[in-house]
Amino acid sequence: MKVKICGLKTSVEIDICVKAKADFIGFVFFKNSSRHLTFAKASELSGHYDKYYSNSNLKKVALCVNPTNGELSNIIASSNADILQLHGTETPFRVEEIRQKYALPVIKAIRVKNKTDIIASKQYSNCTDWLLFDATASSNLPPGGNGECFDWSLMKNFECDLPWMLAGGLNPNNVASAIAECKPSGVDVSSGVEIIAGKKDPSLISAFVQSAKMS
Repeated sequence: MKVKICGLKTSVEIDICVKAKADFIGFVFFKNSSRHLTFAKASELSGHYDKYYSNSNLKKVALCVNPTNGELSNIIASSNADILQLHGTETPFRVEEIRQKYALPVIKAIRVKNKTDIIASKQYSNCTDWLLFDATASSNLPPGGNGECFDWSLMKNFECDLPWMLAGGLNPNNVASAIAECKPSGVDVSSGVEIIAGKKDPSLISAFVQSAKMS
């Protein structure tokens, strides 16, 4: 089971994720998020990772929402990202365009309200490397990282040729049951391992990774 801890803001949080044996760490580039990183901060965090953990298997994921090419170039340069996560309303054509232009693997987030959204995810099968299913956010909230979950029973019997992650409302107490119900390839968490929005808790990160890996 692959585990992604998203929304990191400090070098200490990177240390914790490496120690806990997470598989992915997420840097958020979305100004309306409490976890948003400036390019300068992203460069600092990436430098810390590259200095101490360049030989690890942990991958850096840059999360962005409907980015322009100019924004993507700055995001990639500052974060030295291994993977791009597209969390907006990017079309299959745009996803493929980004993947080809920047030669990086892509995670495409799918916002789920109902079964129709899950069925519609099939249109991304040939243009992305991972799918990520997250809850559709309330209108006054950012598109992800809100602690909201969707009806996991919608994922029952979901078949996909791509690896896919489950996100939205996960925490150390429910991730095992979510994995058992949905059978994803990976899980993604942000608010579920925080004390307050934007501040990660070491014990919650460790507990989440352990619970997910043992499932």
